[in-house]
Amino acid sequence: MHVGVPKEIKVHEYRVGLTPSAVREYVARGHKVTVETGAGDGILASDAMYRAAGAKVAKDAASIFAKADMIVKVKEPQPKEWAMLRPGQLLFTYLHLAPDPKQTKGLIASGCTAIAYETVTDHTGALPLLAPMSEVAGRLAIEAAGEAMRRSEGGAGILLGGVPGVPAGRVCVIGGGVVGTHAARMAVGLGAEVTVVDRSLPRLRQLDDLFQGRVRTRYSTLDTIDHEISIADAVIGAVLIPGAAAPKLVTRAMLKHMKPGSVLVDVAIDQGGCFETSKPTTHDNPTYVVDGIIHYCVANMPGSVPQTSAAALNNATLPYGLALADKGLDALRADKGLLNGLNIHKGKVTSKAVADSLGLKFVEPETALGA
Repeated sequence: MHVGVPKEIKVHEYRVGLTPSAVREYVARGHKVTVETGAGDGILASDAMYRAAGAKVAKDAASIFAKADMIVKVKEPQPKEWAMLRPGQLLFTYLHLAPDPKQTKGLIASGCTAIAYETVTDHTGALPLLAPMSEVAGRLAIEAAGEAMRRSEGGAGILLGGVPGVPAGRVCVIGGGVVGTHAARMAVGLGAEVTVVDRSLPRLRQLDDLFQGRVRTRYSTLDTIDHEISIADAVIGAVLIPGAAAPKLVTRAMLKHMKPGSVLVDVAIDQGGCFETSKPTTHDNPTYVVDGIIHYCVANMPGSVPQTSAAALNNATLPYGLALADKGLDALRADKGLLNGLNIHKGKVTSKAVADSLGLKFVEPETALGA
């Protein structure tokens, strides 16, 4: 199969769909790989390194989209990219379609087969291609909160870890999944007072055992969230409903209960955000203020540490990408978990969560693929 890797064009996205190491694996399996010139610049991987790994280097994205059988990316295709997709072409990347009707319509119109990293599942039902970026984003969320809390950035001027004789900052993490766990780990490491809120009692028990009492755990109710955000200096939104739009757990009315200069970090922004007042921001201009509360809603947080995040992502996506390159659509038929990643196929929406979120007709993926 001919695999194409265009350069990412989302603002301040420095990751790359395939690292030179991953390219070498594809080439060793007999596949042709073409990489757009400069695609690896963000991870300090030169065109020469890609050539040494066995890839061809193309001068622009258009030639890659025109010739490749499968496009491997990191972020969702931008309008100029989905216009270059064609019927029968495989697209393997993060999509986050539920809050993005324009992209969904663009992919439907293209006729391509779009497989989303974020809805592929493993044998346990977990999300193996979302997990590595959730780990990175969870850890970065605390760094972002700490910076936004500085008075010079408009925050209240509180040091998360405190110092002897002065209380540490309080962090509330809403959601005890991968993002929440790694956010809590970072916050605890800095010495902050940390509370994790979740609706799963078994998960709260796991977190209590994992952190051995260093993290408070609370069952999620409206009262719980209202109280915890009122005493927090930083709130991390880390909720996830696979493939679907994130629930709005903090309303604008609730902001008036928060401390002036406190910070909301919405890691769920790719799925529409879990705070009512959230809107996507960029690394150029990451924060804004609503009712005295600082909002950090960067939609591609891991893109700021591309060497770490691209390597972690490729470690996770490589076996699935190779399966698609080896078997094409038969890889989806053979692997139920990979099939769960199928969001769009030949103009049909094959993810129920996406269809329900956008009010579109849902077609079972097995039906869409046919025999």
